[in-house]
Amino acid sequence: MRALQASTSYSVGFGISSAAPPPLPSRHIRHGVVAKVEPTEKSVEVMRKFSEQYARRSGTYFCVDKGVTSVVIKGLADHKDSLGAPLCPCRHYDDKAAEAQQGFWNCPCVPMRERKECHCMLFLTPDNDFAGQEQVISMEEIRETTANM
Repeated sequence: MRALQASTSYSVGFGISSAAPPPLPSRHIRHGVVAKVEPTEKSVEVMRKFSEQYARRSGTYFCVDKGVTSVVIKGLADHKDSLGAPLCPCRHYDDKAAEAQQGFWNCPCVPMRERKECHCMLFLTPDNDFAGQEQVISMEEIRETTANM
């Protein structure tokens, strides 16, 4: 069995059954540890405050499942730390740095600003089936809902 890793932080394992696996290029690492670094507390707090303010300003609400809200806020904070911009964490990018610099998918992204369409389900219009009634989330809620991830 070999694990294939995408360019995002997700890993997908595939079972490969054959008598002998094909030879691997010499630069391929057979075994390795992938560590996920948490975003800084400061960046999470900045993105939490931004999210609350933008929800109020735009008339949108957080998802009824605060775990969704928490994961997206932490993803935005992670990109803020690593890229210098809150690049949407819910999309795949071939070049995250270039996308962050271009700005189209920086939160709030262009589809959100123009049509109130949030791919991440962070900002939901009141008529959305997944919209909750809240426009606030505490740091404690973010910690609790993402503690086991």
